[in-house]
Amino acid sequence: MNVFGIGLPEMAVIAAVGLLVFGPKRLPELGRTLGKTLKGFQSASKEFENEFRKAVDTVEAEVKSDPQPQLKAEDEQAAG
Repeated sequence: MNVFGIGLPEMAVIAAVGLLVFGPKRLPELGRTLGKTLKGFQSASKEFENEFRKAVDTVEAEVKSDPQPQLKAEDEQAAG
């Protein structure tokens, strides 16, 4: 098992240190908070990726539908 480049032995050490530092009563609360935070980051990442893909698809569709105006504008810009 390998999550974020951390193997099972490393996770066990992190859990043991967390148990010693925060105590058994606060550890589940911290785990839930960490889980919610990671889920939020994952959701934001997926949303960003979807928006980026939509933008790329839009540009690709415009170029495929009529690439000539863009090429003419680039030629004029290079010449002048």
